[in-house]
Amino acid sequence: MKTIHQQEKQQFTRLFEGEGIDRVQDRLVILGVFLRIERHLSFQEFMTALKDNGYDFEPQFVKKTLNLLCRYGFAVKTEFEGQPPRYEHRHLGFHHDHLICTKCGKIHEFENRRMEDLQVEIATIHGFHVLQHKMEIYGLCSDCLKERIRLMPLALAQEGERGIVEEFMGGSGAQLRLATVGLRKGDEVEVITNSGQGQLVVAVNATRLALGRGIAKKIMVKPNGHRRDLA
Repeated sequence: MKTIHQQEKQQFTRLFEGEGIDRVQDRLVILGVFLRIERHLSFQEFMTALKDNGYDFEPQFVKKTLNLLCRYGFAVKTEFEGQPPRYEHRHLGFHHDHLICTKCGKIHEFENRRMEDLQVEIATIHGFHVLQHKMEIYGLCSDCLKERIRLMPLALAQEGERGIVEEFMGGSGAQLRLATVGLRKGDEVEVITNSGQGQLVVAVNATRLALGRGIAKKIMVKPNGHRRDLA
């Protein structure tokens, strides 16, 4: 890895000097910190990393440098759903996809040769030539899954998550009200929208139901681990 980083620094210096870009040495320092971290970073996280390493560059200069890193192929800027834009090192000749935890925000990179070959095969069947692609799978990481209790309020379920209705905590009146709108014990519910505030929308037996957050907190569900395709 050190050899690769050194090669990239040499390429960086040659390219930037050849293009007449100013403050090459300062930008080289920024690249060095960026390469050492080797993970997905938001702009603010990267500014903190620079300061932790003893550098105090002006934010606008750092942002312009990150944009140049992306422009010349040293970095990639990615926008994951529900997160600020993040920058990662672009390794030449290596493609990977991402698993994103919707609870803690952790991003895990993975590469699967069979999946890559299958995508090319599908494209070929349709007479399509693949230039590039990306895959983002949203769900819960193993650490967050361990924190899941057997039952949880429906209000805490993530968008796309499914669960089985096990209990109602609001007494007979709440149960009657829910039965009126078509929700009963044993039903599988799928969370369509849940911003964490106000109303949430769920699907039950192919029917959309809008529930207030108060009542959703009283509906206890057992997560079953299945999530819908958000594509």
